[in-house]
Amino acid sequence: MRRLLSIFAVLLTVAVCLAAPAHAAPPVGSPPGVATAWTSLMHGDAASTDSTDLPGPGRTARVAASSVPGGVCAATFVGTDGYPVSLCTAYVDGAPPQVATPVVTLFDPATAQVLAKLPLTKGGLLGGVYGYLDERNRVVVADGSGAILHVGHRRTAHGWTLTVDRRDDISKQIGGDSVTGLAPDFDGRTWFVTTRGVVGTVDAAGRVAAMHLPKGERLGNGLTVRPTGVSVLTTHALYEMRAGDDGVPRTVWRHAYDRGPARKPGQLTWGSGTTPTYFGPGGDAWVAIVDSARIPRLHVLDADTGAPICSIRAFTSARQGTENSPMAWGNSLVIPSTYGFQYPPMAVTGPSRPATAPFTGGMTRIDVVDGTCTRVWENHRDRMATLPRLSRADGLIHGLAYGPYRPGPQQVGPVNYVGVDFATGERIVTKKVGDAPFDEPMQLTGMIGPGGVLWQGTVTRMLKIAG
Repeated sequence: MRRLLSIFAVLLTVAVCLAAPAHAAPPVGSPPGVATAWTSLMHGDAASTDSTDLPGPGRTARVAASSVPGGVCAATFVGTDGYPVSLCTAYVDGAPPQVATPVVTLFDPATAQVLAKLPLTKGGLLGGVYGYLDERNRVVVADGSGAILHVGHRRTAHGWTLTVDRRDDISKQIGGDSVTGLAPDFDGRTWFVTTRGVVGTVDAAGRVAAMHLPKGERLGNGLTVRPTGVSVLTTHALYEMRAGDDGVPRTVWRHAYDRGPARKPGQLTWGSGTTPTYFGPGGDAWVAIVDSARIPRLHVLDADTGAPICSIRAFTSARQGTENSPMAWGNSLVIPSTYGFQYPPMAVTGPSRPATAPFTGGMTRIDVVDGTCTRVWENHRDRMATLPRLSRADGLIHGLAYGPYRPGPQQVGPVNYVGVDFATGERIVTKKVGDAPFDEPMQLTGMIGPGGVLWQGTVTRMLKIAG
């Protein structure tokens, strides 16, 4: 128990209540340089809707298989060949044990057992969290050497192997900084952002171009992409950007937000914890974030101009906040609260105010109707402990959650797979899949793959949860 805990230490109208949102628009979809729709990008699609057209495990959910990969698998992708590939961070023994080396890990789709691993050069803390799967089923990820790698997998006479098939050197552009986000755009480029504010692109020929955002603005979230632009969120402001013919990103507009007096407990940085979400008419007319004000607010902006569409308190209770990207479907957003969630101390930046808080959870749905943000429902039951995924196929929000709140350590007690009704906010499915601290979910990202399977990492295991 002590060893596991030491690992943690480092590491409303009827119209808007319909299950299908009013004026539902198709999502933006995936850029041409990714393997598959819905399973190649960390946030589901380029627009970061954290949604999918694939059904989840549902009412008959069970742990069909599991393995112990030897690290924390923060993001999982499934390619056209059906093989899950994860970006994991391996444990290194020490006093206390440390989470250090990023490792690309290939899993057997039937048994969830590890087939192959490829350790990468260590970069920033928990490096290798953001990445994607390219059109050749290769994981695109940054390592600590100042390079963006394309890691492929193939079967040989001696078993499965992982190899670096392409390496793009960005060290001159980022110096000693660390890449915190990667995403493909609709023009064949890979965009990247760094912790200290470098924004750059790499084209198909390997040409690198970059610029620097204002000094003091840091980045801790991913990138969100649409056909005509890229959304970049710093600890101070939201940017809409486009790349010129020379590949250099340029600011279309900037929208400053209220970042509050300090980092909130349950957030990684002092600032908004939300990867921006494109949604609304045409699938990408609006962009949404939740700020980090003392009383946090949801902001919906015109993606072309940055003009405000509407704003509302993100949650009705006072002590709330989120480190999760809003889920989107049509004109609707669903926002989980992570306020009070206990991240590993080495993963956060600076002290929080207050120092600690209970993780009581909660989730809310807000629709944009006739230019007004309207709350449809809010529940205070769901203590979501992973980045949840919304399925448009079954109308459920899927993820792992703790049981009801009770005073005491967060990392003790049952861990459940849950399905929450998008239309009503009611819990439809609750199935126990593990126990914390062994299966602490740590707000890791799961992936719904073909066949109603949820691939979900915990602090020690990879779970294959099937219906």
